[in-house]
Amino acid sequence: MVVVVAAVTLAVVGGGDSEVLPDVAPEQLVDPLPVSRPVDRADVEALRLPVAARGYRMADVDDVLVRLGAELAERDARIAELEEALTGAGDGPGFGPGPAAGPGFGPAAGPGSASGGAEDDRS
Repeated sequence: MVVVVAAVTLAVVGGGDSEVLPDVAPEQLVDPLPVSRPVDRADVEALRLPVAARGYRMADVDDVLVRLGAELAERDARIAELEEALTGAGDGPGFGPGPAAGPGFGPAAGPGSASGGAEDDRS
């Protein structure tokens, strides 16, 4: 018994000179998806989730899927917004058939029109 106590005491006192234990790897997934740009297909294909004893960690898979779903929804909303703006811009002047600037403007306008010819109206 004395030998065991002496061995434990020696191990505790003598082991104090060693370095601090290294940090343990985090249990949570470090998100490998890019933060500075939208996620693309290559990012999803390169994604590898850590495997736990019984398979993937459901919380990590859920977090990644929630983020992907949110980014895809945001992207779809932005595309719809841009398409709507493009459709609205197509209804304005300068789009569609006919003169681009309307009557009385441009090189086809004659004397007395708004494009010039004010010097001809001095009579």
